[in-house]
Amino acid sequence: MSKRGFIVVGSTGSVGTQALDVLAEHRDEHAIIGLAAGSQLDLLLEQALDFHVPVIGLTTPPAGGEAEVRARLTELAAQRGTADPVEAIHLGDDAAEAVAGLAADMVLNAITGAAGLGATLAALERGTDVALANKESLIIGGSIVLDAARASGARLVPVDSEHSAIAQALRAGTHGEVSKLIITASGGPFRGMTRDALRRVTPAQALNHPTWSMGSMITINSATLVNKGLEVIEAHLLFDIDFDHIEVVVHPQSQIHSMVEFADASTIAQISPPDMRLPISYALGTQDDGTTKRLTSGAVPHNWGQPMHWSFEPVNHLAFPALGLAIDAGKKGRSYPAVLNAANEELVAAFIAGDIAFTGIDKGLSRALAAHESAAEHTVETVLAADAWARDFARAEVAEQNGGRR
Repeated sequence: MSKRGFIVVGSTGSVGTQALDVLAEHRDEHAIIGLAAGSQLDLLLEQALDFHVPVIGLTTPPAGGEAEVRARLTELAAQRGTADPVEAIHLGDDAAEAVAGLAADMVLNAITGAAGLGATLAALERGTDVALANKESLIIGGSIVLDAARASGARLVPVDSEHSAIAQALRAGTHGEVSKLIITASGGPFRGMTRDALRRVTPAQALNHPTWSMGSMITINSATLVNKGLEVIEAHLLFDIDFDHIEVVVHPQSQIHSMVEFADASTIAQISPPDMRLPISYALGTQDDGTTKRLTSGAVPHNWGQPMHWSFEPVNHLAFPALGLAIDAGKKGRSYPAVLNAANEELVAAFIAGDIAFTGIDKGLSRALAAHESAAEHTVETVLAADAWARDFARAEVAEQNGGRR
Protein backbone atom coordinates (compact mmCIF):
# COMPACT_ATOMS: atom_id res chain seq x y z
CA MET A 1 0.00 0.00 0.00
CA SER A 2 1.39 3.38 -0.99
CA LYS A 3 1.77 6.00 1.69
CA ARG A 4 -0.46 9.06 1.82
CA GLY A 5 1.47 12.28 1.36
CA PHE A 6 1.05 15.15 3.82
CA ILE A 7 2.25 18.73 3.87
CA VAL A 8 2.28 20.71 7.13
CA VAL A 9 2.51 24.49 6.96
CA GLY A 10 3.01 26.17 10.31
CA SER A 11 4.86 23.03 11.37
CA THR A 12 6.78 24.62 14.25
CA GLY A 13 3.72 25.97 16.10
CA SER A 14 1.56 24.23 18.68
CA VAL A 15 -0.82 22.51 16.24
CA GLY A 16 1.93 21.78 13.73
CA THR A 17 4.18 20.03 16.24
CA GLN A 18 1.27 18.01 17.63
CA ALA A 19 0.29 16.99 14.11
CA LEU A 20 3.80 15.71 13.53
CA ASP A 21 3.58 13.79 16.82
CA VAL A 22 0.45 12.07 15.52
CA LEU A 23 1.95 11.33 12.10
CA ALA A 24 5.11 9.97 13.71
CA GLU A 25 2.99 7.14 15.13
CA HIS A 26 1.75 6.24 11.65
CA ARG A 27 4.88 6.36 9.52
CA ASP A 28 4.00 3.10 7.75
CA GLU A 29 0.93 4.73 6.20
CA HIS A 30 1.84 8.43 5.97
CA ALA A 31 4.74 10.38 4.53
CA ILE A 32 5.49 14.06 5.02
CA ILE A 33 6.54 15.58 1.73
CA GLY A 34 6.62 19.27 2.66
CA LEU A 35 7.02 21.49 5.72
CA ALA A 36 6.83 25.27 6.08
CA ALA A 37 7.34 27.52 9.07
CA GLY A 38 7.72 31.16 10.03
CA SER A 39 11.07 31.85 11.63
CA GLN A 40 12.05 28.84 13.76
CA LEU A 41 14.74 27.58 11.41
CA ASP A 42 16.44 25.05 13.68
CA LEU A 43 13.19 23.32 14.65
CA LEU A 44 12.07 23.23 11.01
CA LEU A 45 15.35 21.61 9.97
CA GLU A 46 15.12 19.07 12.79
CA GLN A 47 11.61 18.18 11.61
CA ALA A 48 12.83 17.84 8.03
CA LEU A 49 15.56 15.42 9.14
CA ASP A 50 13.23 13.48 11.45
CA PHE A 51 10.69 12.84 8.71
CA HIS A 52 13.00 12.83 5.63
CA VAL A 53 11.16 15.76 4.07
CA PRO A 54 12.21 16.75 0.53
CA VAL A 55 10.74 20.30 0.43
CA ILE A 56 10.79 22.98 3.12
CA GLY A 57 9.82 26.65 3.33
CA LEU A 58 10.57 29.51 5.71
CA THR A 59 8.68 32.79 5.47
CA THR A 60 11.20 34.73 7.58
CA PRO A 61 14.60 33.51 6.37
CA PRO A 62 17.95 34.20 8.04
CA ALA A 63 20.18 36.99 6.77
CA GLY A 64 22.33 34.52 4.84
CA GLY A 65 19.39 33.23 2.82
CA GLU A 66 19.39 29.77 1.27
CA ALA A 67 23.15 29.34 1.70
CA GLU A 68 22.81 29.77 5.47
CA VAL A 69 19.83 27.42 5.61
CA ARG A 70 21.66 24.78 3.61
CA ALA A 71 24.82 25.13 5.73
CA ARG A 72 22.84 24.75 8.94
CA LEU A 73 21.01 21.74 7.53
CA THR A 74 24.28 20.07 6.54
CA GLU A 75 25.68 20.72 10.01
CA LEU A 76 22.64 19.24 11.75
CA ALA A 77 22.60 16.21 9.48
CA ALA A 78 26.30 15.58 10.20
CA GLN A 79 25.71 15.88 13.96
CA ARG A 80 22.95 13.30 13.75
CA GLY A 81 24.75 11.02 11.32
CA THR A 82 21.89 11.17 8.80
CA ALA A 83 21.60 12.13 5.15
CA ASP A 84 20.24 15.51 4.10
CA PRO A 85 16.84 14.76 2.49
CA VAL A 86 15.94 18.32 1.45
CA GLU A 87 15.80 18.80 -2.31
CA ALA A 88 14.15 22.25 -2.45
CA ILE A 89 14.04 25.26 -0.13
CA HIS A 90 11.49 28.08 -0.45
CA LEU A 91 12.20 31.35 1.35
CA GLY A 92 10.25 34.58 1.81
CA ASP A 93 6.67 35.74 2.09
CA ASP A 94 5.37 33.18 -0.43
CA ALA A 95 7.23 30.20 1.01
CA ALA A 96 4.25 28.60 2.76
CA GLU A 97 2.08 29.13 -0.29
CA ALA A 98 4.71 27.50 -2.53
CA VAL A 99 4.98 24.45 -0.27
CA ALA A 100 1.19 24.15 0.17
CA GLY A 101 0.74 24.14 -3.61
CA LEU A 102 2.76 20.95 -4.08
CA ALA A 103 1.03 17.70 -5.02
CA ALA A 104 -0.13 15.89 -1.86
CA ASP A 105 -3.06 14.00 -0.40
CA MET A 106 -3.62 16.60 2.32
CA VAL A 107 -2.25 19.93 3.51
CA LEU A 108 -2.53 20.76 7.20
CA ASN A 109 -2.64 24.55 7.45
CA ALA A 110 -1.56 25.47 10.98
CA ILE A 111 -0.34 29.00 10.22
CA THR A 112 -1.57 31.65 12.64
CA GLY A 113 -3.71 34.52 11.38
CA ALA A 114 -4.53 36.03 8.01
CA ALA A 115 -1.14 34.98 6.63
CA GLY A 116 -2.59 31.51 6.08
CA LEU A 117 -4.99 32.55 3.31
CA GLY A 118 -2.49 32.09 0.48
CA ALA A 119 -1.56 28.58 1.60
CA THR A 120 -5.21 27.52 1.88
CA LEU A 121 -6.01 28.79 -1.60
CA ALA A 122 -2.84 27.28 -3.10
CA ALA A 123 -3.75 23.84 -1.78
CA LEU A 124 -7.42 24.04 -2.77
CA GLU A 125 -6.62 25.28 -6.26
CA ARG A 126 -4.27 22.31 -6.63
CA GLY A 127 -7.19 20.06 -5.68
CA THR A 128 -5.67 19.05 -2.34
CA ASP A 129 -7.79 18.52 0.74
CA VAL A 130 -7.02 21.03 3.50
CA ALA A 131 -7.06 20.15 7.19
CA LEU A 132 -7.81 23.64 8.44
CA ALA A 133 -6.35 24.74 11.75
CA ASN A 134 -5.92 28.24 10.30
CA LYS A 135 -9.55 29.29 10.74
CA GLU A 136 -8.71 32.87 9.78
CA SER A 137 -8.15 32.00 6.11
CA LEU A 138 -11.70 30.67 5.79
CA ILE A 139 -13.18 33.47 7.89
CA ILE A 140 -11.61 36.32 5.93
CA GLY A 141 -11.72 34.49 2.61
CA GLY A 142 -15.31 33.34 2.95
CA SER A 143 -16.85 32.68 -0.46
CA ILE A 144 -13.43 32.94 -2.12
CA VAL A 145 -12.20 29.88 -0.22
CA LEU A 146 -15.48 27.98 -0.59
CA ASP A 147 -15.55 28.66 -4.34
CA ALA A 148 -11.96 27.41 -4.70
CA ALA A 149 -12.88 24.19 -2.92
CA ARG A 150 -15.97 23.66 -5.07
CA ALA A 151 -14.08 24.35 -8.30
CA SER A 152 -11.38 21.76 -7.60
CA GLY A 153 -13.43 19.26 -5.62
CA ALA A 154 -11.08 19.55 -2.64
CA ARG A 155 -12.42 19.30 0.89
CA LEU A 156 -12.05 21.60 3.88
CA VAL A 157 -11.58 19.41 6.94
CA PRO A 158 -11.89 21.16 10.33
CA VAL A 159 -9.12 20.82 12.92
CA ASP A 160 -10.48 23.11 15.66
CA SER A 161 -11.83 20.90 18.42
CA GLU A 162 -15.26 22.56 18.23
CA HIS A 163 -15.69 22.06 14.50
CA SER A 164 -14.27 18.57 14.61
CA ALA A 165 -16.88 17.82 17.26
CA ILE A 166 -19.66 19.23 15.08
CA ALA A 167 -18.45 17.26 12.05
CA GLN A 168 -18.51 14.06 14.10
CA ALA A 169 -21.93 14.79 15.60
CA LEU A 170 -23.39 15.63 12.18
CA ARG A 171 -22.83 12.03 11.14
CA ALA A 172 -25.92 11.23 13.25
CA GLY A 173 -28.31 12.97 10.85
CA THR A 174 -28.78 14.87 7.61
CA HIS A 175 -28.27 18.58 7.04
CA GLY A 176 -32.02 19.09 6.76
CA GLU A 177 -32.55 17.52 10.18
CA VAL A 178 -30.25 19.96 11.99
CA SER A 179 -32.01 22.37 14.32
CA LYS A 180 -29.01 24.03 15.94
CA LEU A 181 -25.25 23.91 16.29
CA ILE A 182 -24.11 24.43 19.89
CA ILE A 183 -20.50 25.59 20.24
CA THR A 184 -19.02 25.24 23.70
CA ALA A 185 -16.63 27.76 25.24
CA SER A 186 -14.45 27.25 28.29
CA GLY A 187 -15.06 30.86 29.30
CA GLY A 188 -11.32 31.46 29.48
CA PRO A 189 -9.43 32.68 32.54
CA PHE A 190 -11.87 35.52 33.30
CA ARG A 191 -15.18 33.66 33.40
CA GLY A 192 -17.48 35.29 35.94
CA MET A 193 -15.61 38.60 36.07
CA THR A 194 -17.39 41.92 35.67
CA ARG A 195 -16.63 44.42 32.94
CA ASP A 196 -15.05 46.75 35.47
CA ALA A 197 -12.77 44.03 36.81
CA LEU A 198 -11.70 43.12 33.27
CA ARG A 199 -10.27 46.60 32.77
CA ARG A 200 -7.53 45.76 35.29
CA VAL A 201 -6.43 42.28 34.17
CA THR A 202 -2.85 41.79 32.98
CA PRO A 203 -1.40 40.03 29.92
CA ALA A 204 0.09 37.36 32.20
CA GLN A 205 -3.35 36.61 33.62
CA ALA A 206 -4.93 36.53 30.15
CA LEU A 207 -2.27 34.12 28.89
CA ASN A 208 -2.99 31.67 31.72
CA HIS A 209 -5.75 29.60 30.12
CA PRO A 210 -7.42 27.18 32.56
CA THR A 211 -7.71 24.28 30.11
CA TRP A 212 -5.73 24.56 26.89
CA SER A 213 -2.05 25.20 26.14
CA MET A 214 -1.99 27.34 22.98
CA GLY A 215 -0.12 30.17 21.29
CA SER A 216 -0.40 33.69 22.70
CA MET A 217 -2.79 35.04 20.04
CA ILE A 218 -5.38 32.30 20.33
CA THR A 219 -5.07 32.30 24.13
CA ILE A 220 -5.90 36.01 24.33
CA ASN A 221 -8.68 35.47 21.78
CA SER A 222 -10.09 32.82 24.07
CA ALA A 223 -10.00 35.26 27.00
CA THR A 224 -11.91 37.95 25.06
CA LEU A 225 -14.22 35.37 23.40
CA VAL A 226 -13.14 36.73 20.00
CA ASN A 227 -12.04 33.20 19.22
CA LYS A 228 -15.52 31.90 19.87
CA GLY A 229 -16.94 34.52 17.50
CA LEU A 230 -14.48 33.42 14.82
CA GLU A 231 -15.60 29.84 15.42
CA VAL A 232 -19.24 30.80 14.88
CA ILE A 233 -18.31 32.34 11.52
CA GLU A 234 -16.27 29.26 10.63
CA ALA A 235 -19.13 26.93 11.58
CA HIS A 236 -21.53 28.92 9.42
CA LEU A 237 -19.20 28.61 6.43
CA LEU A 238 -18.13 25.00 6.94
CA PHE A 239 -21.54 23.50 7.64
CA ASP A 240 -23.88 25.91 5.80
CA ILE A 241 -25.95 26.63 8.91
CA ASP A 242 -27.53 30.06 9.38
CA PHE A 243 -26.09 32.25 12.14
CA ASP A 244 -29.46 32.27 13.91
CA HIS A 245 -29.11 28.51 14.37
CA ILE A 246 -25.68 28.60 15.98
CA GLU A 247 -25.46 29.09 19.74
CA VAL A 248 -22.50 29.53 22.10
CA VAL A 249 -22.65 28.19 25.65
CA VAL A 250 -20.00 28.25 28.36
CA HIS A 251 -18.77 24.81 29.45
CA PRO A 252 -15.82 25.36 31.81
CA GLN A 253 -14.67 21.75 31.95
CA SER A 254 -13.93 21.62 28.18
CA GLN A 255 -14.96 17.98 27.91
CA ILE A 256 -17.92 18.39 25.54
CA HIS A 257 -16.38 20.11 22.56
CA SER A 258 -19.62 20.99 20.77
CA MET A 259 -23.07 19.58 20.07
CA VAL A 260 -25.65 19.30 17.33
CA GLU A 261 -29.35 19.55 18.13
CA PHE A 262 -31.64 17.84 15.63
CA ALA A 263 -35.25 18.54 14.69
CA ASP A 264 -36.59 15.82 16.98
CA ALA A 265 -35.00 17.57 20.02
CA SER A 266 -32.22 14.99 20.22
CA THR A 267 -28.77 16.45 20.90
CA ILE A 268 -25.57 14.64 19.90
CA ALA A 269 -22.39 15.67 21.73
CA GLN A 270 -18.74 14.81 21.06
CA ILE A 271 -16.86 14.18 24.29
CA SER A 272 -13.13 13.78 24.76
CA PRO A 273 -10.26 15.03 26.92
CA PRO A 274 -9.09 18.56 26.03
CA ASP A 275 -6.19 17.32 23.87
CA MET A 276 -5.66 18.82 20.42
CA ARG A 277 -4.09 15.61 19.16
CA LEU A 278 -7.56 14.07 18.99
CA PRO A 279 -9.16 16.53 16.50
CA ILE A 280 -5.86 16.68 14.61
CA SER A 281 -5.78 12.89 14.22
CA TYR A 282 -9.46 12.84 13.18
CA ALA A 283 -8.74 15.37 10.43
CA LEU A 284 -5.59 13.60 9.25
CA GLY A 285 -7.58 10.37 9.04
CA THR A 286 -9.84 11.77 6.31
CA GLN A 287 -9.59 9.49 3.29
CA ASP A 288 -9.75 10.32 -0.41
CA ASP A 289 -13.41 9.27 -0.56
CA GLY A 290 -14.37 11.55 2.33
CA THR A 291 -14.68 8.81 4.93
CA THR A 292 -12.62 8.99 8.11
CA LYS A 293 -10.23 6.39 9.45
CA ARG A 294 -9.69 7.07 13.14
CA LEU A 295 -5.99 7.17 13.94
CA THR A 296 -4.58 6.60 17.39
CA SER A 297 -3.87 10.08 18.72
CA GLY A 298 -1.95 9.57 21.94
CA ALA A 299 -4.76 11.25 23.88
CA VAL A 300 -5.67 9.59 27.19
CA PRO A 301 -9.36 8.57 27.31
CA HIS A 302 -11.68 9.38 30.20
CA ASN A 303 -11.79 7.16 33.23
CA TRP A 304 -15.54 6.69 33.40
CA GLY A 305 -15.22 4.98 36.78
CA GLN A 306 -14.26 8.30 38.39
CA PRO A 307 -16.87 10.89 39.47
CA MET A 308 -16.99 13.98 37.26
CA HIS A 309 -19.16 17.06 36.96
CA TRP A 310 -19.96 19.05 33.83
CA SER A 311 -21.77 22.39 33.83
CA PHE A 312 -23.14 24.87 31.31
CA GLU A 313 -23.96 28.56 31.57
CA PRO A 314 -24.84 31.41 29.21
CA VAL A 315 -22.30 33.86 27.86
CA ASN A 316 -22.10 37.22 29.66
CA HIS A 317 -22.32 39.48 26.62
CA LEU A 318 -22.07 42.65 28.72
CA ALA A 319 -18.66 41.64 30.05
CA PHE A 320 -17.50 40.07 26.77
CA PRO A 321 -19.01 42.10 23.88
CA ALA A 322 -16.39 40.87 21.38
CA LEU A 323 -18.37 37.69 20.73
CA GLY A 324 -21.35 39.67 19.47
CA LEU A 325 -19.11 41.99 17.45
CA ALA A 326 -17.56 38.99 15.70
CA ILE A 327 -20.92 37.41 14.91
CA ASP A 328 -22.23 40.72 13.52
CA ALA A 329 -19.14 40.95 11.30
CA GLY A 330 -19.82 37.43 10.06
CA LYS A 331 -23.43 38.28 9.25
CA LYS A 332 -22.35 41.36 7.27
CA GLY A 333 -19.84 39.26 5.37
CA ARG A 334 -17.65 40.55 2.53
CA SER A 335 -14.61 42.27 4.05
CA TYR A 336 -15.99 42.79 7.56
CA PRO A 337 -14.55 39.51 8.91
CA ALA A 338 -11.15 40.51 7.48
CA VAL A 339 -11.36 43.82 9.35
CA LEU A 340 -12.36 42.01 12.54
CA ASN A 341 -9.43 39.61 12.27
CA ALA A 342 -6.75 42.13 11.28
CA ALA A 343 -7.77 44.75 13.84
CA ASN A 344 -7.91 42.08 16.51
CA GLU A 345 -4.37 40.86 15.73
CA GLU A 346 -3.03 44.39 16.14
CA LEU A 347 -5.04 45.11 19.29
CA VAL A 348 -4.05 41.82 20.94
CA ALA A 349 -0.39 42.53 20.22
CA ALA A 350 -0.80 45.98 21.79
CA PHE A 351 -2.44 44.46 24.89
CA ILE A 352 0.36 41.91 25.30
CA ALA A 353 2.88 44.76 24.98
CA GLY A 354 1.06 46.66 27.73
CA ASP A 355 -0.05 49.50 25.47
CA ILE A 356 -3.82 49.11 25.98
CA ALA A 357 -6.13 47.62 28.57
CA PHE A 358 -7.77 44.23 28.06
CA THR A 359 -11.10 45.93 27.44
CA GLY A 360 -9.38 48.14 24.86
CA ILE A 361 -9.38 45.15 22.50
CA ASP A 362 -13.14 44.95 22.02
CA LYS A 363 -13.38 48.75 22.23
CA GLY A 364 -11.02 49.00 19.27
CA LEU A 365 -12.85 46.23 17.39
CA SER A 366 -16.16 48.05 17.78
CA ARG A 367 -14.70 51.27 16.40
CA ALA A 368 -12.94 49.57 13.48
CA LEU A 369 -16.07 47.68 12.38
CA ALA A 370 -18.21 50.81 12.70
CA ALA A 371 -15.78 52.85 10.61
CA HIS A 372 -15.26 50.27 7.86
CA GLU A 373 -16.98 50.54 4.50
CA SER A 374 -16.81 47.28 2.59
CA ALA A 375 -16.17 47.11 -1.13
CA ALA A 376 -19.04 45.75 -3.21
CA GLU A 377 -16.92 42.89 -4.54
CA HIS A 378 -15.35 40.18 -2.42
CA THR A 379 -11.98 39.25 -3.89
CA VAL A 380 -8.53 38.43 -2.59
CA GLU A 381 -7.54 42.01 -3.43
CA THR A 382 -10.40 43.57 -1.44
CA VAL A 383 -9.70 41.23 1.48
CA LEU A 384 -6.04 42.24 1.55
CA ALA A 385 -6.97 45.91 1.24
CA ALA A 386 -9.42 45.60 4.14
CA ASP A 387 -6.75 43.80 6.16
CA ALA A 388 -4.26 46.64 5.59
CA TRP A 389 -6.87 49.31 6.35
CA ALA A 390 -7.87 47.59 9.59
CA ARG A 391 -4.28 47.28 10.78
CA ASP A 392 -3.69 50.99 10.18
CA PHE A 393 -6.94 51.84 11.95
CA ALA A 394 -6.08 49.60 14.91
CA ARG A 395 -2.61 51.10 15.29
CA ALA A 396 -4.14 54.58 15.37
CA GLU A 397 -6.69 53.33 17.89
CA VAL A 398 -3.90 51.97 20.09
CA ALA A 399 -2.14 55.33 19.97
CA GLU A 400 -5.36 57.09 20.96
CA GLN A 401 -6.14 54.68 23.79
CA ASN A 402 -2.55 54.81 24.97
CA GLY A 403 -2.74 58.61 25.15
CA GLY A 404 -1.07 59.47 28.44
CA ARG A 405 -0.81 55.97 29.86
CA ARG A 406 2.87 55.38 29.08
